[in-house]
Amino acid sequence: MSSIFNYDELTWPEAAALPRDTPLIIPLGSDYNLEWLSAQLSNPRRIGLLPAFPFGWRGSGLSLPDQVLGAYLDNLVDSLRDDGFTRVFILTPQDTIRLPHPEFQITQFNSSQKQAALPLPPDNERGKVILIPIGHTEQHGYHLPLAVDTIIIDAISKGTVNKIPSRAYAMPVMPYGVSTHRASFAGTLNAGGRAFEDFWLAAIDVLVERGFDRLYLMSGHGGNTSFLVNIVKYAGERHRRIFCATAFLHTSGTIGAAAIEKYRTSKIGGMGHACELETSFMLHLRPDLCHMERVVDETDFVATPSYYMDWIEGGALVANPPWDDDSKTGAYGAGSHGTPEKGRLWLEAAIEEKVAHVEEIHEQQRRREERRNAGYGLWGKTGER
Repeated sequence: MSSIFNYDELTWPEAAALPRDTPLIIPLGSDYNLEWLSAQLSNPRRIGLLPAFPFGWRGSGLSLPDQVLGAYLDNLVDSLRDDGFTRVFILTPQDTIRLPHPEFQITQFNSSQKQAALPLPPDNERGKVILIPIGHTEQHGYHLPLAVDTIIIDAISKGTVNKIPSRAYAMPVMPYGVSTHRASFAGTLNAGGRAFEDFWLAAIDVLVERGFDRLYLMSGHGGNTSFLVNIVKYAGERHRRIFCATAFLHTSGTIGAAAIEKYRTSKIGGMGHACELETSFMLHLRPDLCHMERVVDETDFVATPSYYMDWIEGGALVANPPWDDDSKTGAYGAGSHGTPEKGRLWLEAAIEEKVAHVEEIHEQQRRREERRNAGYGLWGKTGER
């Protein structure tokens, strides 16, 4: 049997060094027979397994139209092929989806997945805020793995539910988001902005149809942010009796900002990407994936008063210049300042902040429904709108 490695545990230089004929697999769900997979690929020396795509296909517990799922997956495959990989496949359970390019698909009957096809979320979770954590698989400098954004937002989401299980429910984390700078450094995938928006709007449609009316899209990756803002705007117009929200990253509201200011040791510019903050989170959550002997601090961002880099971005200008204008290694910030203790403290603050957001979402939905039901303004003149 082939040696199986987790692609998202690599650093970007390690991803760059992979032979381009290494088979790379994006599985829909998990629990596949990897020995069978190895045989299907003629037992190559190594196979790279990417993070499991959590739902979206028939039988996954939250099924979406094939064309919506297919566009998302097609862009992920194209990301890897653009990087030069010649053997990229989607591993699917039997009879779940027909991809736009069937030559990229490997299908395996998977009985455990058939048995696990329960609704996501379960129907008895109605009335809670549904947390939808979205990370990404992208480069994080020389010292951190591609999985940083996914690991951090998953921990925050699960920690929030552990704090208030009667108030929130966490969906499985999505490990693929949007990177418009994908080509700058190896290892980064890109779901594509339009495909990303279409996918999550379709997911919201299904959740609302099933009676869930409080949704919180939580991002661990800055590149998702502008698209998530579009999604919640579209969703709020399309479904007028729900409260669907997002926020700019984690650890960035009033609670997170105070904790960052209290414990950081780097100056402005030291927190952006593979930085003091993300390195600290990872040293706390997954120290086995951190390579601190390789860390390079990069704070030479082309900064002006209205446009600069830090975790809580400031200034009036919004722009997207090439990533490699400002970084030689893929990092923005001072990763050498990261410590496990800071990671623990900032994780606690991030969870506390999300708990507060959950309560605010509940309050918003309660008060707005009271107004609607009382016939406030145009609601009273036109009835159900």
